[in-house]
Amino acid sequence: MKVLIDCRYVRVGHHDGISRFTASLVAALAARELPDLRLELLISDERQLTKLPELPWHRIPSPTSPGEPFVARHVNRLEPDVVYTPMQTMGSLGRRYRFVSTLHDLIYYAHPTPPRDLPWFVRVAWRLYHRAWWPQRLLLNGADLVVTVSETTKRLMREHRLTRRDIVVVPNASDLPPRVERDRPTDGVLVYMGSFMPYKDVDTVVRAMRELPGHELHLLSRIAPAERDRLLALAPEARIVVHDGVTDDEYRALLARATALVSASRDEGFGIPLVEAMGHGTPVVVTDIPIFREIGGSAAAFFPAGDAHALAARIRELDADWPARSAASRARAEFYDWDRSADILLDVLRKVSARPAPRRARR
Repeated sequence: MKVLIDCRYVRVGHHDGISRFTASLVAALAARELPDLRLELLISDERQLTKLPELPWHRIPSPTSPGEPFVARHVNRLEPDVVYTPMQTMGSLGRRYRFVSTLHDLIYYAHPTPPRDLPWFVRVAWRLYHRAWWPQRLLLNGADLVVTVSETTKRLMREHRLTRRDIVVVPNASDLPPRVERDRPTDGVLVYMGSFMPYKDVDTVVRAMRELPGHELHLLSRIAPAERDRLLALAPEARIVVHDGVTDDEYRALLARATALVSASRDEGFGIPLVEAMGHGTPVVVTDIPIFREIGGSAAAFFPAGDAHALAARIRELDADWPARSAASRARAEFYDWDRSADILLDVLRKVSARPAPRRARR
């Protein structure tokens, strides 16, 4: 079975969510060395290879190229049995191979602001694309099967009738090596990892710090100076450390001594920081939204969106049951594992490969 993995979303530099998802699954699949599995990579920039295992590769146009709807013309020449892409935007017009696509979440329908690093014409198309459901349906129905990363997103896809295809959940996971043992923390460190977009509602986390004088909040991600100053002004008496970006080692060290990871987000596509924290035995205190319920399960502590008082109360309650929450968090994090996700994806690829190929591909 010859499988091409679309790695054109792997970032040059630091991973984002899609980039890490792609590279981690490719590494887990490549480690299997199965005699009946030929893995080859599709890239658009040779620098992407630095984050990928040593496998045969092919360079094709960038996924932001205007010709992306017709990219199958390039892929057909490689004669794959199956192509897997970690994004739903890969073109499938005229394909002569079986095709598995991925939709991670529907968050940009509620929050349509596109990533700033995309070309202007892609940002315009992004906003137009997310104003209606039919473009998504058109893309997803162009695949033989659709992957998503959570049961929450799968349910939403069915509610909005986004595809007639089967949907299989291949969960996200964490790349941070977990710490097996955790002592009860004594310095009251709280960690927030995430962006500062409005729907993340970091204001509620900062306001909760007014009621937590014995704790110190660490804001880890890159932040604009004006946003930093605005947040700090919400609780000038609180102990808040603004890192403006951290390395993986710094992040790991903070998780290893944190009382909890906190998030007041009102909407999420998944929630990798929850998995990362739980893997370190660090409890998570998060908003009561469906995706966080799915990821955190009974290990997480929940509070109503926008309720800073309730968030502070959940943090104080950790003093009584921190060891139990820490143990439950480690156990919950074991569910999110790249090898397990790769097994699910490999099963999907085998099943799709066994289906009849598009008519023009039969030889």
